[in-house]
Amino acid sequence: MGLGRHPADLEPARMGHVLNAAAIELEGATFGWRGQPAVREVSGRFAPGCMTAIVGPNGAGKSTLVKGLAGVLAPMAGRLRRGRDTVAWLPQAAELERDFPISVLDAVVLGGWRRIGAWRAVGEGETARAHLALRRVGLEQLAQRPLQALSGGQLQRVLFARLLMQDAPILILDEPFAAVDGQTTRVLMALLCALNAEGRSVIAVLHDMALVREYFGQTLLLSGRVLGWGPTAEVLAPERLAHGPLGYA
Repeated sequence: MGLGRHPADLEPARMGHVLNAAAIELEGATFGWRGQPAVREVSGRFAPGCMTAIVGPNGAGKSTLVKGLAGVLAPMAGRLRRGRDTVAWLPQAAELERDFPISVLDAVVLGGWRRIGAWRAVGEGETARAHLALRRVGLEQLAQRPLQALSGGQLQRVLFARLLMQDAPILILDEPFAAVDGQTTRVLMALLCALNAEGRSVIAVLHDMALVREYFGQTLLLSGRVLGWGPTAEVLAPERLAHGPLGYA
């Protein structure tokens, strides 16, 4: 995609609290809805500074798993361990409310509420951070535009800017490039690579296998349970996928 290959063995930069980014560890963890398991008995560890894609067919439990990793869902069985306030979570765009009458800048500032506190006044420092976040996603010129006026790709850039405001060591994203244009995908993928180079963990549900192979050193293949979890070149080997749940190489 013109960004250059992201090395799987990239050494994380030593920056601030990201140094001590917590791992996420699971032991036989099962997640689901209304008493019905969607993904069963997941055991493994997302190491600090990892760049991990979660892939699988529709209905595999990918979204359910990342909601569990983000703390939106509690395990029905088994255990999940991670530090508190270590995760920035980006759900699917379809789950987000975009009709609230608010400017782009204000929407980004509000992305930092967990860090600054829900009842504290927003100071000049937070506004400056929001402008910087918008600059990193290439959207600073639209800071005063109403959120409702944005295209799908522009809205996704705003949501990435909100992630930056949370300043978390672990980023969890559910289909972050669904229904966005190619240029937006390139900009946001480059941003994820830069954040990973700072030492942050990136865990993302993705469908684009070319994107996964180029930028993600680790892959978790899911279909109701873990079918493979390790180096992307091994988990997504063509001979493995040809007979697996994805049905293609």
